[in-house]
Amino acid sequence: MSDSPQAPRGTYDVLPVQSAERSLLIEIAEEEFELAGYARIDTPIFEETTVFARGVGESTEIVSKEMYSFTDQGDRSLTLRPEGTAAIARAYGEHGMHKLPAPVKLWYYGPFFRQEAPQAGRYRQFFQIGAEALGSDDPALDAESIALLDRILRRAGVEGYRLRVSSLGSAPERRAYSEQLKGYLRDHDAELSDEVRERIELNPLRAFDSKHPGTIEVMKGAPKLLDTISAGDRAHFDEVLALLDAAGVGYEVDPSLVRGLDYYTRTVFEFTSDRLGAQSGVGGGGRYDGLVEMLGGPATPGVGWAAGVERIVQAGEIEGARTPGELDVFVALETGADRAAAFALASKLQESGVAAVIELAGRSLKGQLKQASRAGALRVVIMGGERGQYDAAIKNMDGGQQHELSGLTADDYLERIIESLTEDMEAATAESAQ
Repeated sequence: MSDSPQAPRGTYDVLPVQSAERSLLIEIAEEEFELAGYARIDTPIFEETTVFARGVGESTEIVSKEMYSFTDQGDRSLTLRPEGTAAIARAYGEHGMHKLPAPVKLWYYGPFFRQEAPQAGRYRQFFQIGAEALGSDDPALDAESIALLDRILRRAGVEGYRLRVSSLGSAPERRAYSEQLKGYLRDHDAELSDEVRERIELNPLRAFDSKHPGTIEVMKGAPKLLDTISAGDRAHFDEVLALLDAAGVGYEVDPSLVRGLDYYTRTVFEFTSDRLGAQSGVGGGGRYDGLVEMLGGPATPGVGWAAGVERIVQAGEIEGARTPGELDVFVALETGADRAAAFALASKLQESGVAAVIELAGRSLKGQLKQASRAGALRVVIMGGERGQYDAAIKNMDGGQQHELSGLTADDYLERIIESLTEDMEAATAESAQ
């Protein structure tokens, strides 16, 4: 076994060749968030452990088994954030955001941490994009949140995904239903998995997520929460569905859908993709009308979701991402060429939005041309090398044509090269569009 350090189990390095799609996904998400009126928020990577213990729920697997918690030098219990909503609810209350016009729409992106068994699509450090809208219980906000993630997934090239929706009702109905479900599970105790049996009293709804064959069979006959919700909650859910229909968002109502966090109320939803195998979840969320109050803030309705960046990239085909190192222009230097002028040229091109680099490894001109080809440069500017001479050549790496520039002066040297390059690239763009 090698003594060289490796990335910790359940984590990975995002190499340059893998970063392009991720970067473009964030650009897509940011654009969609801005169009819907969401502003970015960034919360600390670690929080007081109570934020998650109270907010997410001590009976959840996240809190009971998966959190990375530690005691700092001030004897405070802190936890690397396992999810984003509880931290944003804490920030909402702490900063008096309830005084802002409702709804307060926020989005985020960053790393999260859960100590769970690593497998395809599941990591101990993972990245999420997410959206939260707080201060309104309007069902249109639920539908908007779902439609927002739907658009992001479509733009990310995720095809054939499935959207499941349901309603958990309000907290009182959910508590009453939990007692009913506990009784049903106790009656079928022998047929359940050990894990489900152990968690009947703490979190009976999680039985719906079990992959155990016997438990799956038992849950087919279990009472459904959707059948027990109040008339008001049913009307709220029906309006969400009607608005999704109006927006052309396809879905299926799944009464067995539950989410793994205790703060959810009313609408819950999940997007899945068969391209991901067993870990098919791409993203999901729901309404959490009591969470801010649970964390010491004012009573505040809210709805939101989180989606895994790794899972979206794996399930989708994001088009238009620039390959790392993909170049518009490689600036090559003949022996004796004015290196400062070459550096200035590359800088001016970069300022104007053109991907450009200069030779930095001491290669010969022949070696530079080979490197430009390897890097996929569309054009090479060859800077002349004779002292006192201001000349250059622009080489088209696709067709091999070379355009010579001579008789230039120190004053117009860079300006003429950039002008010629621009004309050449615009002509090539026009030709390809025909």
